Amino acid sequence: VKVKLVSAEGNVLEVDSETATKSTVIKNMIEDTGTEEEIPVPNVKMIILKKLMEYCEKHKNDNPPEIERPLKTNNLAEIVEAYDAKFIDLENMEELFEIILASNYLDIRALLDLSCAKVATLIKGKTPEEIRKIFNIQNDFTPEEE
Repeated sequence: VKVKLVSAEGNVLEVDSETATKSTVIKNMIEDTGTEEEIPVPNVKMIILKKLMEYCEKHKNDNPPEIERPLKTNNLAEIVEAYDAKFIDLENMEELFEIILASNYLDIRALLDLSCAKVATLIKGKTPEEIRKIFNIQNDFTPEEE
């Protein structure tokens, strides 16, 4: 059975219901209204929605094991499946943060944990200055505050 998800732009993405129900929010909406109606996902852009559903498709028949905390290494490939490590290895920080927000909004726990672990690997062992550079954060402290 297919479901139609409507992105923030109003575009429709058709996916298998088994894939879409990896999201607790979408699962609840399907249980409430069935699969006939389009399901609005107003907070998620199509490009991010496709990425989320790609992840859900890969994991529709399994639940990735919980990621151990604290992280033992900055190399995600040593902590999670190779597919997941490659999937979340993004150069674009904005895309990474949009995935975090969307997976939180749609309650896709495994992807939220994976994307947050990716951010943790980018921060782990770095100085405040290095972290500012990675995330393009302006230093607004006065010399006395530092």
